[in-house]
Amino acid sequence: MECGNEMFIDKAKIHLKAGKGGDGAVAFRKEKYVPAGGPSGGDGGKGGDIVFVVDEGMKTLMDFRYKKHYSAINGDDGSNRNMFGKAGSDLILRVPPGTIIKDEQTGETIADLTEKNDKKILVKGGHGGKGNANFATSTRQAPRFSKPGGKGEELTVLLELKLIADVGLIGFPNVGKSTLLSVVTSANPKIANYHFTTIIPNLGLVKTKHGDSFVIADIPGLIEGAHQGVGLGHAFLRHVERTKLLIHVLDIAAIEGREPIEDYKKINEELKLYNEKLATRKQIIAANKMDITNSDEKLNQLKEFVFPEDIKVFPISAVTGKGITELMVYAAQELKEIEKYAAENHIEEVAEEKVYTLKKDEAKLFEIEKENDVYIIKGDFIKRLLNSTNLEDTVSLAYFQKIIKKHGVNEELKKNGAQEGDTVRIDKTEFEFFDS
Repeated sequence: MECGNEMFIDKAKIHLKAGKGGDGAVAFRKEKYVPAGGPSGGDGGKGGDIVFVVDEGMKTLMDFRYKKHYSAINGDDGSNRNMFGKAGSDLILRVPPGTIIKDEQTGETIADLTEKNDKKILVKGGHGGKGNANFATSTRQAPRFSKPGGKGEELTVLLELKLIADVGLIGFPNVGKSTLLSVVTSANPKIANYHFTTIIPNLGLVKTKHGDSFVIADIPGLIEGAHQGVGLGHAFLRHVERTKLLIHVLDIAAIEGREPIEDYKKINEELKLYNEKLATRKQIIAANKMDITNSDEKLNQLKEFVFPEDIKVFPISAVTGKGITELMVYAAQELKEIEKYAAENHIEEVAEEKVYTLKKDEAKLFEIEKENDVYIIKGDFIKRLLNSTNLEDTVSLAYFQKIIKKHGVNEELKKNGAQEGDTVRIDKTEFEFFDS
């Protein structure tokens, strides 16, 4: 849904791929009067990471709507004269404050980026491969093999933006929240006389006559069934979660045939069904549209109804400005009390950050298939290892066999029925299988 020419995107799914590490080089020194110089193959450079950073200037996840795949730069391969390959540059992705990043597969929270300059490495680049200079020993003075670079981590993530505001304006559509916001801040929300006028959270800064200030958000209108995702339900409720104080705006004049007390009960029921914590969030009631005649009776009924809950009711008119100064001063005082209590009791409304690490079982190095009587080994790691092996050199070939055995290739072949002498294919090269 659109508001003017702008669309508010508060969820996005993107795929991340860190850079591959550069391969190590096979090279030998070429010096005058030295017919067979020693190994001089340099190491490959590390692949670039993908890093998320909070940018306070951003308000939406709009950028991630149009681009879904992000890749960091690969590391350069090593070269002769022991020259290391250049490391791949990190890819920096900027997100608005309040962005939560989740693993798309498990739903697990990976990072909760809230404060200015918060940053998180989401996927790490592969390590650089080792050049043949690393494998020289007293008995192996001219190794003709190197080690390939590591594969960069890959991950599909969900981005969710939770609006960060001190005070949230809640209430059914068309009760006057947008008008109230435009009066108390310099925000200029779109206002019209129909339901769901506000379809993006509008933010504004309130400054009271006493010099206090806080961020207030007019959040999209709520309807029954919101906790089940009806209408703008989940979007609305996600944004409410982070506010410290709620101003519950009610149409006290009941000009659309609504009953203020019923509206109050229904919205609080939706909050409770979605999240028990929201039901206990401190509320102030703004009984709006007091400029319309016959509002006093409804106001008295409302005050009587909420009296046992000790909720303050402010009769206001967003159109004439009646009662608004008092409402904002009281909200600022309540915020101070809430923040003081949270600080004294070490309460933080932030999701616990969980660090994602690529598990070995997720990073499958190879797969084995059988085609007729041939066992085919597939996988980038195995293919890169083969490409960095000199099959004409017995030492290089022995190293290749040692590495694939170390990573469980032989065991997996036997599990798949391979026996001594069977044909094994990697890429376009065929071998006989020997597990000795």
